[in-house]
Amino acid sequence: MNHPNHPNHRSRTRTRTGLVAATAVTLTAALAGPALAAPPAKGDHSGTRAAMDAAVRDGVPGVTATVKDRNGTWAATSGVGDLKTKKPRGKADRFRVGSITKTFVSTVLLQLEAEGRLSLDDKVEKWLPGVVRGNGHDGRLITIRQLLNHTSGVNNYTDDEDFVRTYFLKDGFLEHRYDTVTPAGLVAIAMTHKPDFAPGTSWNYSNTNYVLAGMVIKRVTGNSFASEITRRVIEPLGLHATLVPGTYPKVPRPSSRAYGKLAETTTGPTYDVTELNPSLASAAGEMISSASDLNRFYTALLRGRLLPPQQLKEMKTTIPVDEITNAGYGLGLIEMELSCGVHVWGHGGGIHGSASEAVTTADGRHSLSFNFNGDWSGDSGAVIEAEFCGK
Repeated sequence: MNHPNHPNHRSRTRTRTGLVAATAVTLTAALAGPALAAPPAKGDHSGTRAAMDAAVRDGVPGVTATVKDRNGTWAATSGVGDLKTKKPRGKADRFRVGSITKTFVSTVLLQLEAEGRLSLDDKVEKWLPGVVRGNGHDGRLITIRQLLNHTSGVNNYTDDEDFVRTYFLKDGFLEHRYDTVTPAGLVAIAMTHKPDFAPGTSWNYSNTNYVLAGMVIKRVTGNSFASEITRRVIEPLGLHATLVPGTYPKVPRPSSRAYGKLAETTTGPTYDVTELNPSLASAAGEMISSASDLNRFYTALLRGRLLPPQQLKEMKTTIPVDEITNAGYGLGLIEMELSCGVHVWGHGGGIHGSASEAVTTADGRHSLSFNFNGDWSGDSGAVIEAEFCGK
C-alpha cells in the first residue's frame, strides 16, 4: 500500500496499476534494457549487492535480501535498519510485506476450490449477499475469479481521497495510525464510488478485491482469512517469521524500523512509521514475513506443494497488464519476463515504510526476496534484474 509518490508507483500509469495510495504490481516496474543480457555466473551475486547499495545511495535507509538457488542460500544487507542508532539491517529481518499477502489469500481460496467448498466462478453475491452494492457495483455480476485477477471493476478503496488523507498523509496518519478498520468498512468506502468498468471487460488493480476475498474465506470456512492462512500455509511450511497480525501494531523482532515521508512529495522530513494498525490493509496487505520465508513460500507454491495441478494452472493463467515488461497478472500471482528472457513469478508489496519483492523461477530453483525499509525511493526492478540477468 505505497504512497502515490513512491517511485515504483510514479513510474507506472494508472491503467497499469490502478493505485493511488497502495502497492500495485511492483513487479511491473520498468525493466526494459538491452535485449539479452548474460545471466550472472553461478554463485555470483555481486550485481545484486551493487543494486542494493545503489538503492541506499538513492535514499532507501536499508535493504535486506535473500537468494535461494542451486548453490545454496545467499543473504545480504545494505544500509541501516535504524536512522537514529545507525544499526545495520539484519539478514533475518521481519518486515511488512504489503500486497504479497494477496498470493497467500489466493492460495487459500484455490485450496477451498480444490476441496469442492466453492467455485471460483461463484458470484460474490452468493457468499457476501448485499455487500457489493452501490453506485453501479453489483456482486451478482462479479465472480470470485474476477476478484483474484483484478477484472471485477470494483473500485479501489485506497484511491479514496479521504482515506489517503486519513491514513497516508502526515496529520491523518499520526492521529489515526492505531485505528482499527473493519473489512466491511473498507468495502463500504469503495462502494461510495462508481466501478472502474463492467465486470470482466478490463483490468485494474484494486485492493478492495482482496478485502472481499478475505471476507469470502470467512464466510465459507467460518474462520478468519488470517487463521486459514496460518493453518493451511504458514504452519505446514514452517514459516516461523511469518504472521497475519490483524490489529497488532508492532513488527516482531528481529526487525528494523520503517520510514516514510507521509507527504505528496518525496522530499521533506522522514518519519518513523513502523508502528501502525494493519487492519487498514486487511486481506489486501497486512502480513509480516522475512525474505527467507517468502522464498520458501513461493518455491513451495510453484513446485505444487500447496495446490493441485489444476488450481496451480488457474493461478498461473494470466492477463497481460504491461506491454513493456510482458507482465501478466494471474490469481494473486504475477509473471514477468526480464530483459534477459528469464521469466519469474511472484508479487510485490508496499505499505507505510516498507517496499518488498518476492520472485522465483517457474521451477522454484532460483528465488529472490528483499525489502526496502523506506517507501519513497529505490529501484526494486534493478535488484531483480541484477540477480537474474547479471545487470
